[in-house]
Amino acid sequence: MSQLKDKVIVITGGAGLIGQSFVKAALQQGAKVVVAEKNIEAADEFVRTLEPTNNLLVQALDITDTVSITTAISEIHNRFGKIDALVNNAYPRNKNYGANFFDVTYDDFSENISMNLGGYFICSQQFSKYFQKQKHGNIVNIASIYGCVAPKFDIYDGLNMTMPVEYAAIKSALIHLSKFMAKTFKGMGIRVNCLSPGGIYDGHSEQFCESYANYCLNKGMLTPCDLSGALVFLLSDASTYVNGHNLVVDDGFIL
Repeated sequence: MSQLKDKVIVITGGAGLIGQSFVKAALQQGAKVVVAEKNIEAADEFVRTLEPTNNLLVQALDITDTVSITTAISEIHNRFGKIDALVNNAYPRNKNYGANFFDVTYDDFSENISMNLGGYFICSQQFSKYFQKQKHGNIVNIASIYGCVAPKFDIYDGLNMTMPVEYAAIKSALIHLSKFMAKTFKGMGIRVNCLSPGGIYDGHSEQFCESYANYCLNKGMLTPCDLSGALVFLLSDASTYVNGHNLVVDDGFIL
């Protein structure tokens, strides 16, 4: 249980649904983990549920604010002396996010793209500057199956929910941005990959879960811990030459 021994791993949105599972998995594999959060109260509350350890740091970080990012990098370096990996997992969005396609305004569309995709870009840019000086680094971007394929809208029939158009634009662009960055960093010792989850259960209705499961092969909706093995692999030395790749974990949903 030491695939990540002594690696310093920064996980943005580390107190969120998926982020918490990522933090626990990295700690279990021997990493020194930074819970990078805009919501410090939520981060502190989450950390209190874990066993006390010197290998865990709560760090204020707003992925849309360059000063916040560079300050966090400096403080993390001062604490651990290095940073081995960044997991871009935060999920910022405004109050109107998730509206029906025909109801989405230009301003809302632009703001959500800017916060999420733009945040991943600026966070990756600033961390990669640090990695370039350090001569090594690893970035894992959390994308989605809906960055790979068009939505299966029949899953949402009769439900008061839909697949947000912003989400499709963000996640598909993120997958290509990751490939762009991987090529940009040629010769720098920095690699970039995506992890694209299928649907993660978060209190969804029975009807939705049944409709979703019809497209899967065994389980259907996943839980956050179902992603942990793939993340650990991408962060570990076992994937040293996996670069510019999008690893899909979806129980066969997109087949």
